[in-house]
Amino acid sequence: MTPPPSTSALRTAARLILGVFLLFAGTGHLTFARAEFAAQVPAWLPLDTDFVVVASGVVELVLGSALVLAGRHRVLIGWVVAAFFVAVFPGNIAQYVDGVSAFGLDTDRARLVRLVFQPVLVLWALWSTAAWRDRRSR
Repeated sequence: MTPPPSTSALRTAARLILGVFLLFAGTGHLTFARAEFAAQVPAWLPLDTDFVVVASGVVELVLGSALVLAGRHRVLIGWVVAAFFVAVFPGNIAQYVDGVSAFGLDTDRARLVRLVFQPVLVLWALWSTAAWRDRRSR
C-alpha cells in the first residue's frame, strides 16, 4: 500500500486545528465541561448519560490525537472523524428539538445555528485530510 499524496500547508494546518479542537473537547468531556456535555445527551438514548459523556470524550481524544499524528493514515482518519460528526448529529438535533441549553446555546436560534455547523465539521474533516480527494489511494 502506497501512502497517499501529500496535502497542502493549508490542509495540514486545518487538520491540526481540528485535531486540537477535538483534544480540547475530549478533555472537556472528562473534566471542566462534563455537566454541559451531559445536558446534551438525548433522553431517548438508552445508555447511562455519564457513560456517553465519558465514552465520547475518550473517542474525541483518540480522534484528535489521530488527526494531529495522522501521517500515512490520514485518509482513513478523515473518514472516521467525519463519521463521528455524523454519529453525534442526532444529539445536536435533540438539543434543538428539546430546547436544552448548554454551552451558551440558550435560544432556539443559537441551537439551530449550531445544527448548520455540524455538516461544516464533516466537510472540514474530509477536506483537511484530503479523504475525499485521496479516497482511492488506499
